[in-house]
Amino acid sequence: MPRLQEIYANLVDRLQEAKDQGWLGEVAAIETTMAAAAQKLEAMRERAAQPSTVHLGMPDIRRDAGRSSSDSED
Repeated sequence: MPRLQEIYANLVDRLQEAKDQGWLGEVAAIETTMAAAAQKLEAMRERAAQPSTVHLGMPDIRRDAGRSSSDSED
């Protein structure tokens, strides 16, 4: 995420330069890239806010769970 934030900040600078120079095609391309980067950053923030552990419950350790009677005799 820090790298993407750095890229986004760089895009802000490049956008201002493109506007100052009148590079309309470049302005459009940078704005598109900035929108995609902002969307990706938001998704990363949402993902980071979610719990990172999953409750799997207690395992079923009954003697016959998943085994046939012939498996336990070997």
